[in-house]
Order: sequence, then C-alpha cells, then structure tokens
Amino acid sequence: MSKRLYVGNLAYLTRDEGLRSFFETAGEVVMAEVIMEGRRSNRSKGFGFVEMASEELAQHAMSTLNGQMLDDRPIRIDLANPKPERTDRDDRGGMRGGDRGGDRGGYRSDRGNDRGGDRGGYRSDRGNDRGGDRGERSERGYDRGGRDRFSGGGGGGSSRSYDRGSRY
Repeated sequence: MSKRLYVGNLAYLTRDEGLRSFFETAGEVVMAEVIMEGRRSNRSKGFGFVEMASEELAQHAMSTLNGQMLDDRPIRIDLANPKPERTDRDDRGGMRGGDRGGDRGGYRSDRGNDRGGDRGGYRSDRGNDRGGDRGERSERGYDRGGRDRFSGGGGGGSSRSYDRGSRY
C-alpha cells in the first residue's frame, strides 16, 4: 500500500495549509499539496495529494476522513497512482502538428529552382501551381493574371519589385 493519497472534491478555495491541518487529525502528514489551475490563477483544480508518514496512517486517514466535510464539501480519498516515469522530454503532447515531410525549408518546384525543402503545399507538382511562371495557365485551367506576391505588382505592400527570374 502507498503512503500517498489522492484527495478529490476539494473546494476551489482550499489551500495546502488547510488540507494539511485537516489530515493531521488522522496522523503525521509529510506533504500536502492542492493542485492549482495555473501560475496566475488563485483557484484550485478541485483535487490534491497528501503523503502520510506511514502506510498505516494513510489507511487510517482513508477510513476516518473519507466523506468528511472540508470547506463545506464532502471530500473523496483514494490511494494515489504512482507518478509516471518521464523519460522523453521531447514528447510534451499538445498540438504540435504532424509530419509534413521535408525539412520545412524554402520554395521548391520541379522546374529546377530549389530553394530548400518541402514546405507542404508549395510544390508545383501537387496540382495547385502556386509558384509557376507569371501568366502561365495552371493545371486547373485558370489564368492567375500574371501577378502574385513575388511580382511586385498589385495591392499595397513594399515599393520594391521582387523579380524572382533575375535574382535566381
């Protein structure tokens, strides 16, 4: 059996000191921690952990304090699951996107002007010709009018003209 206990159904205003003093009625408390929502928030997530001095004290605290009122709420006490081992710090979860292939470099087409790797969606061999010659009709059959963000013409932006043909 573990000495570490999970304490659920805590009030949002419950703090570490209040949780510690509540559990000290059942025996010696080594650690009491209420899990907070964020660094800037002053509100708990509604649960916490208590570590008792021995397994016997943890069992005694579970049997005597489970369901008792703390800050006007009946708390729930269970054995805490052990903390999972964190071996790979690069796998942090969250929305990090998938493998888009390539090295996320610059523009690349099948016309020989390679400026980096595949940026996902900017290759002219994918059917949507985003970087072809000016004024060329694309595979979809419509004319883009000979202007895009590289030609320097059209709406707003810098007064410089970027003529890719002469620079590369």
